[in-house]
Amino acid sequence: MVTKVEKPTDDIIEYGAGLILSGEVVAIPTETVYGLAANGYDGNACAKIFKAKGRPMDNPLIIHISNMNMLYNSVENVPPLALRLAEKFWPGPLTMIFKKKDIVPTQTSGGLDTVAVRMPDNPYTLKLISACNVPLAAPSANRSGSPSPTTAQHVYDDMNGRIPLIIDGGECKTGVESTVICFTDNGEKIKILRPGAITLEMLSEFAPTRLDKNVFNKPAENEKVISPGVKYKHYSPRAEIIIIKTDSDDSFSEYVNNNSDSDTCAVIFGCEKDINIPVIVYGECDDAQAHNLFGALRETDDRGYKRAYVRCPHTTGVGTAVYNRLIRAAAFRVIEL
Repeated sequence: MVTKVEKPTDDIIEYGAGLILSGEVVAIPTETVYGLAANGYDGNACAKIFKAKGRPMDNPLIIHISNMNMLYNSVENVPPLALRLAEKFWPGPLTMIFKKKDIVPTQTSGGLDTVAVRMPDNPYTLKLISACNVPLAAPSANRSGSPSPTTAQHVYDDMNGRIPLIIDGGECKTGVESTVICFTDNGEKIKILRPGAITLEMLSEFAPTRLDKNVFNKPAENEKVISPGVKYKHYSPRAEIIIIKTDSDDSFSEYVNNNSDSDTCAVIFGCEKDINIPVIVYGECDDAQAHNLFGALRETDDRGYKRAYVRCPHTTGVGTAVYNRLIRAAAFRVIEL
């Protein structure tokens, strides 16, 4: 299969919609990461997503909508709290989980009776969804387990020959996947299943909000999960990722200097001193770290390193999302100094 990379002109949007409605898979830009999109109501098309990614079939997909009618057509009940959140955060990086209608096939929902829904904040993708007139199921457009793609080049590196079209909308502005939530206590409380740019602090302004136990922990072996990006090893380059948790620049530098070889690099905030091994900087503030994280992880492979020591970010605000991605990329390998 020849994979084309095209800018999102009106003609390409129309061409992409035609591919999707004929059962094909197309890579699309969003504000979070690039997605691998198929008709969310077509189980056979969604099965192609799993094949292209090498993704386990019990890992549910998120459907992306361009208007509220698509939400009502896809789910059984929308709590009043969900409507308030949609009014505030949609279009944007917030995914909400609802009881699904039968029109959403089990291939899309990972065999569950629920479906995750969001409205992306990208004008090209919103136009594409509207042209298709169906929700688009779209997980991140990478090989399963590898760092998510934030540029069209990242998608091409992973998907060349696997899909017919990549719509190049430029670099993603957020850099980590959407926040995924569900509702508890009869729809009056919020549980965060996967953190993102819409933070616990932001959601707590609307209702009592807590983090799910699996945000920073590995789920039990046979545990059913209703959010993507939770159950399996995710976001990981070929290099071994090891998180170093410390408040001290000196202790971080001393550890990596004493436990490294020529195949090792350090992924740092940018202000650390006296590090004697190659470094990759992934940002001095939470937002920059989120934006740059996956690119930095991919760079460890581009530069041929076999091991990377990553300075642990904050675990509040957007830093919660960064740490959630890192701890899975590291397969929960954390050294506390």
